[in-house]
Amino acid sequence: MDVSEASAVCSDVLDAVEECVVVDRRVLETVLTGVLSRGHVLLEDVPGTGKTLTARSLATALGLSFNRIQFTPDLLPGDITGSHIYREATGEFEFAEGPVFANVVLADEINRAPPKTQAALLEAMAERQVSADGTTYDLPEPFFVIATQNPVEQEGTFALPEAQRDRFALKTALGYPDREGARRLIDRRADRTTRAPEPQAVLTSDRVSELQAAAETVRVEGAIRDYVIDLGRATREDDRVDVGVSPRGIQRLFETSRARALIEGRDFVVPDDVKAVARATLAHRLVLTAEAAVEGVDPEAVIETVLDEVEVPAVAAGED
Repeated sequence: MDVSEASAVCSDVLDAVEECVVVDRRVLETVLTGVLSRGHVLLEDVPGTGKTLTARSLATALGLSFNRIQFTPDLLPGDITGSHIYREATGEFEFAEGPVFANVVLADEINRAPPKTQAALLEAMAERQVSADGTTYDLPEPFFVIATQNPVEQEGTFALPEAQRDRFALKTALGYPDREGARRLIDRRADRTTRAPEPQAVLTSDRVSELQAAAETVRVEGAIRDYVIDLGRATREDDRVDVGVSPRGIQRLFETSRARALIEGRDFVVPDDVKAVARATLAHRLVLTAEAAVEGVDPEAVIETVLDEVEVPAVAAGED
């Protein structure tokens, strides 16, 4: 699949999801960027904004298997990854796969479970595998986690550990629908006998892998690569930041920039691609100083400053 065909397929996927979900298309593009870059996405918003429906609809449009895990304070790690159970008929222990064994896993309200349970996803997200009693089990390919969380100010939530946040390629928020979108929701609920629209499957799992491979062919010139590095390094030099973007975060910015270019139909990355994904890719990785946190500094404001201060390279499309 070449970049032109892949871009057209991405447009079809977004159209299919938009038929069912009242969400800003730019948010859907961000989530799809995570899929193309083989990353994971964290959606943060208040309850009732359509996070779960968005994840389910995207999985259906991509033709992928889907499992939803409801995170609660009493959820155990084995409830996610699976565990060995004794089969009386055979007299042996057998591994029973947990709900993480699916192409698309929705970790719903992930920050309502304690950190130990949240950490059960770390190996799955990083290595695409889980370990149980010394045995490693591979997860399906492709594998993609969409985690939703409520704002940490809400009652009954636990802040995600830094290592957990760093595993997410992108973080975004759905936001409230505009007036027209809210009216569409009301119209759908006006007749309870009418089934809610469901997305059509646009792809199969094999085709999703082809999409991801197409993103790997997008060219990134040397000047753009240096720009990505400079943005990450600049976050570490900001006085408001205690821990800046890690090398993993810089790699993720490189990957999401290529995916963004593919969605836009280009086989090369331009600075605007990097800027378009920088906030969603970098902001959630920052650890602010205690003073900045008390002052209510928004990590996205730090990224805005970095984007303003780091020199943007002037490159030509055909430059190597």
